[in-house]
Amino acid sequence: MNNLQTRALSAIVLAAAVLWLTWLGGLPFRLLVILGAALVYYEWVSMAGLRISRGAVGGIALAVVAAMLASGAATNALAVAFLVGIGVTLAVGWGLGREMSAAAALAYAGLAAISLALLRGDDGAGLKAILFLFAIVWATDIAAYFTGKTFGGPKLAPKISPGKTWSGAIGGTVAGVAAGVATAAAAGSGAVGLAAAAAFMLAVVAQAGDLFESAVKRHFGVKDSSHVIPGHGGLMDRVDGLVAAGFALYLIGVALGGVDQPSHGFFNP
Repeated sequence: MNNLQTRALSAIVLAAAVLWLTWLGGLPFRLLVILGAALVYYEWVSMAGLRISRGAVGGIALAVVAAMLASGAATNALAVAFLVGIGVTLAVGWGLGREMSAAAALAYAGLAAISLALLRGDDGAGLKAILFLFAIVWATDIAAYFTGKTFGGPKLAPKISPGKTWSGAIGGTVAGVAAGVATAAAAGSGAVGLAAAAAFMLAVVAQAGDLFESAVKRHFGVKDSSHVIPGHGGLMDRVDGLVAAGFALYLIGVALGGVDQPSHGFFNP
Protein backbone atom coordinates (compact mmCIF):
# COMPACT_ATOMS: atom_id res chain seq x y z
CA MET A 1 0.00 0.00 0.00
CA ASN A 2 1.53 3.34 -1.07
CA ASN A 3 1.51 6.49 1.05
CA LEU A 4 -1.49 8.06 -0.72
CA GLN A 5 -3.56 4.91 -0.16
CA THR A 6 -2.50 4.81 3.49
CA ARG A 7 -3.45 8.48 3.91
CA ALA A 8 -6.83 7.91 2.27
CA LEU A 9 -7.66 4.84 4.38
CA SER A 10 -6.60 6.55 7.61
CA ALA A 11 -8.64 9.64 6.71
CA ILE A 12 -11.77 7.59 5.95
CA VAL A 13 -11.57 5.65 9.22
CA LEU A 14 -10.87 8.78 11.26
CA ALA A 15 -13.62 10.81 9.55
CA ALA A 16 -16.18 8.04 10.10
CA ALA A 17 -15.40 7.87 13.82
CA VAL A 18 -15.48 11.66 14.20
CA LEU A 19 -18.78 12.00 12.32
CA TRP A 20 -20.40 9.26 14.41
CA LEU A 21 -19.39 10.91 17.70
CA THR A 22 -20.42 14.30 16.34
CA TRP A 23 -23.85 12.88 15.49
CA LEU A 24 -24.19 11.51 19.03
CA GLY A 25 -23.21 14.86 20.55
CA GLY A 26 -23.35 15.37 24.30
CA LEU A 27 -20.79 13.53 26.42
CA PRO A 28 -19.38 11.38 23.55
CA PHE A 29 -18.51 14.48 21.52
CA ARG A 30 -17.08 16.28 24.55
CA LEU A 31 -14.89 13.28 25.30
CA LEU A 32 -13.74 13.28 21.67
CA VAL A 33 -12.57 16.90 21.82
CA ILE A 34 -11.02 16.33 25.25
CA LEU A 35 -9.03 13.37 23.93
CA GLY A 36 -8.00 15.38 20.89
CA ALA A 37 -6.92 18.34 23.04
CA ALA A 38 -4.89 16.11 25.34
CA LEU A 39 -3.09 14.52 22.38
CA VAL A 40 -2.40 17.90 20.75
CA TYR A 41 -1.04 19.20 24.05
CA TYR A 42 1.20 16.15 24.35
CA GLU A 43 2.47 16.49 20.77
CA TRP A 44 3.29 20.19 21.19
CA VAL A 45 5.28 19.82 24.43
CA SER A 46 7.01 16.73 23.00
CA MET A 47 8.09 18.67 19.90
CA ALA A 48 9.39 21.38 22.23
CA GLY A 49 11.58 18.78 23.92
CA LEU A 50 9.87 19.23 27.27
CA ARG A 51 9.36 16.43 29.69
CA ILE A 52 5.63 16.29 30.33
CA SER A 53 6.21 16.76 34.05
CA ARG A 54 7.72 20.19 33.36
CA GLY A 55 4.45 21.24 31.76
CA ALA A 56 2.45 19.81 34.64
CA VAL A 57 0.80 23.08 35.61
CA GLY A 58 -0.65 23.54 32.14
CA GLY A 59 -1.65 19.89 31.99
CA ILE A 60 -3.49 20.09 35.28
CA ALA A 61 -5.37 23.18 34.11
CA LEU A 62 -6.34 21.39 30.90
CA ALA A 63 -7.54 18.39 32.94
CA VAL A 64 -9.78 20.67 35.01
CA VAL A 65 -11.29 22.14 31.86
CA ALA A 66 -11.75 18.63 30.49
CA ALA A 67 -13.55 17.51 33.64
CA MET A 68 -15.91 20.48 33.41
CA LEU A 69 -16.69 19.78 29.78
CA ALA A 70 -17.22 16.07 30.46
CA SER A 71 -19.64 16.77 33.28
CA GLY A 72 -21.57 19.30 31.25
CA ALA A 73 -20.87 21.99 33.88
CA ALA A 74 -19.09 24.27 31.40
CA THR A 75 -22.08 26.06 29.94
CA ASN A 76 -20.65 29.55 30.28
CA ALA A 77 -17.97 30.12 27.67
CA LEU A 78 -16.55 33.16 29.44
CA ALA A 79 -16.02 31.22 32.65
CA VAL A 80 -14.21 28.44 30.80
CA ALA A 81 -12.07 30.92 28.88
CA PHE A 82 -11.19 32.55 32.19
CA LEU A 83 -10.15 29.19 33.59
CA VAL A 84 -7.94 28.54 30.57
CA GLY A 85 -6.45 32.01 31.03
CA ILE A 86 -5.53 31.10 34.60
CA GLY A 87 -3.90 27.91 33.36
CA VAL A 88 -1.88 29.83 30.79
CA THR A 89 -0.78 32.34 33.42
CA LEU A 90 0.34 29.55 35.75
CA ALA A 91 2.20 27.79 32.95
CA VAL A 92 4.02 31.00 32.02
CA GLY A 93 4.84 31.58 35.68
CA TRP A 94 6.40 28.10 35.81
CA GLY A 95 9.42 29.57 34.02
CA LEU A 96 10.66 31.27 30.90
CA GLY A 97 12.27 29.83 27.78
CA ARG A 98 10.95 26.48 26.64
CA GLU A 99 8.36 26.39 29.41
CA MET A 100 6.54 29.06 27.43
CA SER A 101 5.63 26.23 25.07
CA ALA A 102 3.54 24.60 27.78
CA ALA A 103 1.47 27.77 27.98
CA ALA A 104 1.17 28.02 24.20
CA ALA A 105 0.19 24.35 23.99
CA LEU A 106 -2.50 24.83 26.63
CA ALA A 107 -3.98 27.83 24.84
CA TYR A 108 -3.88 26.09 21.46
CA ALA A 109 -5.38 22.78 22.61
CA GLY A 110 -7.72 24.06 25.30
CA LEU A 111 -9.38 26.86 23.38
CA ALA A 112 -9.89 24.58 20.38
CA ALA A 113 -11.61 21.95 22.52
CA ILE A 114 -13.78 24.50 24.26
CA SER A 115 -14.79 26.16 20.99
CA LEU A 116 -15.84 22.88 19.39
CA ALA A 117 -17.68 21.64 22.50
CA LEU A 118 -19.64 24.86 22.88
CA LEU A 119 -20.42 25.06 19.17
CA ARG A 120 -21.80 21.51 19.18
CA GLY A 121 -23.91 22.00 22.29
CA ASP A 122 -26.76 19.53 22.65
CA ASP A 123 -29.22 20.44 19.90
CA GLY A 124 -29.67 20.22 16.16
CA ALA A 125 -28.22 23.67 15.52
CA GLY A 126 -24.94 22.57 17.06
CA LEU A 127 -24.80 19.47 14.89
CA LYS A 128 -25.40 21.56 11.76
CA ALA A 129 -22.74 24.07 12.79
CA ILE A 130 -20.09 21.40 13.31
CA LEU A 131 -20.94 19.66 10.02
CA PHE A 132 -20.74 23.07 8.32
CA LEU A 133 -17.28 23.54 9.85
CA PHE A 134 -16.09 20.05 8.90
CA ALA A 135 -17.29 20.41 5.31
CA ILE A 136 -15.39 23.67 4.83
CA VAL A 137 -12.15 22.57 6.48
CA TRP A 138 -12.02 19.15 4.84
CA ALA A 139 -12.94 20.45 1.38
CA THR A 140 -10.38 23.23 1.69
CA ASP A 141 -7.63 20.84 2.75
CA ILE A 142 -8.31 18.23 0.07
CA ALA A 143 -8.78 20.71 -2.77
CA ALA A 144 -5.71 22.73 -1.79
CA TYR A 145 -3.58 19.59 -1.87
CA PHE A 146 -4.74 18.34 -5.26
CA THR A 147 -5.01 21.77 -6.90
CA GLY A 148 -1.51 22.64 -5.78
CA LYS A 149 -0.16 19.31 -7.05
CA THR A 150 -1.92 19.75 -10.40
CA PHE A 151 -1.19 23.39 -11.20
CA GLY A 152 1.83 24.25 -9.06
CA GLY A 153 2.99 27.83 -9.56
CA PRO A 154 4.26 30.46 -7.11
CA LYS A 155 4.81 29.36 -3.53
CA LEU A 156 2.44 30.63 -0.86
CA ALA A 157 4.91 30.76 2.03
CA PRO A 158 8.19 29.10 0.97
CA LYS A 159 10.02 29.82 4.23
CA ILE A 160 7.28 28.16 6.29
CA SER A 161 5.83 25.42 4.08
CA PRO A 162 7.63 25.03 0.71
CA GLY A 163 5.01 22.67 -0.70
CA LYS A 164 2.09 25.09 -0.53
CA THR A 165 1.23 27.20 -3.58
CA TRP A 166 -1.08 30.10 -4.38
CA SER A 167 -2.97 27.87 -6.81
CA GLY A 168 -3.62 25.41 -4.01
CA ALA A 169 -4.76 28.18 -1.67
CA ILE A 170 -7.19 29.56 -4.25
CA GLY A 171 -8.49 26.11 -5.19
CA GLY A 172 -8.93 25.21 -1.52
CA THR A 173 -10.80 28.42 -0.79
CA VAL A 174 -13.19 27.95 -3.72
CA ALA A 175 -13.88 24.36 -2.67
CA GLY A 176 -14.37 25.39 0.96
CA VAL A 177 -16.93 28.04 0.04
CA ALA A 178 -18.80 25.62 -2.23
CA ALA A 179 -18.86 22.93 0.46
CA GLY A 180 -19.99 25.40 3.10
CA VAL A 181 -22.82 26.80 1.00
CA ALA A 182 -23.97 23.30 0.01
CA THR A 183 -23.94 22.11 3.62
CA ALA A 184 -25.79 25.20 4.86
CA ALA A 185 -28.43 24.79 2.14
CA ALA A 186 -28.86 21.09 2.98
CA ALA A 187 -29.23 22.02 6.66
CA GLY A 188 -32.08 24.39 5.82
CA SER A 189 -30.29 27.69 6.36
CA GLY A 190 -31.99 30.53 4.54
CA ALA A 191 -29.01 32.86 4.91
CA VAL A 192 -26.98 31.61 1.95
CA GLY A 193 -25.10 34.88 1.62
CA LEU A 194 -24.07 34.75 5.28
CA ALA A 195 -23.04 31.12 4.90
CA ALA A 196 -20.91 31.97 1.85
CA ALA A 197 -19.20 34.85 3.64
CA ALA A 198 -18.52 32.71 6.71
CA ALA A 199 -17.28 29.83 4.55
CA PHE A 200 -14.85 32.12 2.73
CA MET A 201 -13.50 33.43 6.02
CA LEU A 202 -13.19 29.95 7.52
CA ALA A 203 -11.45 28.54 4.42
CA VAL A 204 -8.85 31.31 4.63
CA VAL A 205 -8.45 30.93 8.40
CA ALA A 206 -8.11 27.14 8.08
CA GLN A 207 -5.19 27.57 5.68
CA ALA A 208 -3.65 30.15 7.99
CA GLY A 209 -3.94 27.60 10.79
CA ASP A 210 -2.16 25.07 8.60
CA LEU A 211 0.68 27.52 8.01
CA PHE A 212 0.86 28.32 11.73
CA GLU A 213 1.30 24.65 12.60
CA SER A 214 3.96 24.33 9.90
CA ALA A 215 5.78 27.29 11.45
CA VAL A 216 5.62 25.63 14.88
CA LYS A 217 7.11 22.41 13.50
CA ARG A 218 9.83 24.32 11.65
CA HIS A 219 10.63 26.21 14.84
CA PHE A 220 11.13 22.94 16.71
CA GLY A 221 12.90 21.29 13.77
CA VAL A 222 10.50 18.39 13.21
CA LYS A 223 8.67 17.14 10.12
CA ASP A 224 5.59 15.68 11.83
CA SER A 225 4.06 16.44 15.20
CA SER A 226 4.07 12.68 15.92
CA HIS A 227 3.35 9.42 14.10
CA VAL A 228 0.02 8.48 15.66
CA ILE A 229 -1.97 8.51 12.36
CA PRO A 230 -0.60 6.26 9.57
CA GLY A 231 0.31 8.30 6.51
CA HIS A 232 -0.57 11.61 8.16
CA GLY A 233 1.85 12.06 11.05
CA GLY A 234 0.40 13.47 14.23
CA LEU A 235 -3.02 14.72 15.23
CA MET A 236 -1.81 18.31 15.06
CA ASP A 237 -0.95 17.69 11.41
CA ARG A 238 -4.60 16.82 10.75
CA VAL A 239 -6.45 19.35 12.92
CA ASP A 240 -4.31 22.45 12.37
CA GLY A 241 -6.91 24.05 10.08
CA LEU A 242 -9.79 22.82 12.24
CA VAL A 243 -8.32 24.39 15.38
CA ALA A 244 -8.13 27.84 13.78
CA ALA A 245 -11.41 27.63 11.87
CA GLY A 246 -13.29 26.18 14.84
CA PHE A 247 -12.26 29.05 17.09
CA ALA A 248 -13.11 31.54 14.33
CA LEU A 249 -16.56 30.01 13.82
CA TYR A 250 -17.17 30.13 17.55
CA LEU A 251 -16.34 33.86 17.64
CA ILE A 252 -18.60 34.50 14.64
CA GLY A 253 -21.34 32.47 16.31
CA VAL A 254 -21.02 34.44 19.54
CA ALA A 255 -21.35 37.68 17.59
CA LEU A 256 -24.48 36.43 15.83
CA GLY A 257 -26.15 34.11 18.34
CA GLY A 258 -24.76 34.98 21.76
CA VAL A 259 -22.27 33.43 24.16
CA ASP A 260 -24.39 30.52 25.33
CA GLN A 261 -25.78 29.48 21.91
CA PRO A 262 -23.19 30.36 19.27
CA SER A 263 -24.50 27.83 16.73
CA HIS A 264 -27.92 29.52 16.73
CA GLY A 265 -26.42 32.45 14.86
CA PHE A 266 -26.36 30.26 11.75
CA PHE A 267 -28.92 27.49 12.16
CA ASN A 268 -32.22 26.75 13.86
CA PRO A 269 -32.33 23.91 16.43
